[in-house]
Amino acid sequence: MQKRALGKTGLSVSVLGFGGFHLVEIPTAEASRLLNAYLDRGGTYIETAAEYGDGTSETRIGRSVSRRRGEFVLATKSLARTRQGCAAEIDRSLGFLQTDHVDVLFLHGVQTPQEVDQIFAPGGAAEAVVAACAAGKVRFIGITAHGRPDGLLAALPRFPFDVMMTGFNYFDRFNHPSIEAELLPRSLAAGVGVLAMKSLADGYLYRSLGQGLRYTLSLPVASVVMGINTPEMLEADLAAVEAFTPMSEAEKEELFRSALELGDYVCRLCGKCKTERFDPQEVFLLEGLFDRQMDDMRMVDTAVYALRERLKGWFGQGELARREYTSLARRVDPHADYSGLNRSCPYGIDVDRKLKIAHSKLSGERYIY
Repeated sequence: MQKRALGKTGLSVSVLGFGGFHLVEIPTAEASRLLNAYLDRGGTYIETAAEYGDGTSETRIGRSVSRRRGEFVLATKSLARTRQGCAAEIDRSLGFLQTDHVDVLFLHGVQTPQEVDQIFAPGGAAEAVVAACAAGKVRFIGITAHGRPDGLLAALPRFPFDVMMTGFNYFDRFNHPSIEAELLPRSLAAGVGVLAMKSLADGYLYRSLGQGLRYTLSLPVASVVMGINTPEMLEADLAAVEAFTPMSEAEKEELFRSALELGDYVCRLCGKCKTERFDPQEVFLLEGLFDRQMDDMRMVDTAVYALRERLKGWFGQGELARREYTSLARRVDPHADYSGLNRSCPYGIDVDRKLKIAHSKLSGERYIY
């Protein structure tokens, strides 16, 4: 399997990483078969977190592959924000993983600048991770987040992180464009190793595995970490990465135009509907923050509907979106006619309808568009 350098760490990781979240959903014996099959096929990056099943994922990894510890890069994460809490989680994780060190310890799910302040305050979690490095329990320090990267952008100037991980996929790039436009180049310029998760948008792109993985691997990331809990998933992921060729800019544009999940609802941020007085993109970006532009108020098949309902609030940034909407200089007038903008959209979006749906979500008003 192809390997890529992980920033300035000196580590090399396989382009397909094994994410441990979904190991909590299967028996230990099946987890062991999957993890060992992954290693046998050339995989070299296994990742988990203390909170995945309250240690269940870490325990299954430890029981399954600790005897092969020298064959892979091992990472875990902590949601603790205090020195005491983080230190305790690190020691517990090492016990569950049956190892004396992890290669990467991530400060996990850092969503806001306020959390960054908490982590780096006296007695914050950063002190525990630095101490763990000095003690040989952790080799490299990382940070993760989900959704709009306010926390990551605030954290990178505060500390020389070795690794950063967040979501990269062709769906959420239109909900959180600053990830690719700002966070990714800043990380690369600082020599921070970049790991990608959510290449299938938490499963929303399940019908588009090949193009989802291909898009994300075409970015300058070291590895795409996938949740795997069946042999069929592992084989499909392996086939996709083994067939990988970089996606050209022309191919990306065609994907953005025709992707099933983007359809005629998700704003591609082309700016063609912008007028001198009003920019609909500002509203649609907040809709993306609110629910990832997933709820188009249309009837869909049961599987897609259930998945959409589960995932649209996954990042917990809905209230932030509503607060920011109240401060927009120009909000949507639900009684106005914006249909003249429809002709300007090259993706066939009914801009008038979408603006009124977005207003209903962001204002909290029960407006019937």
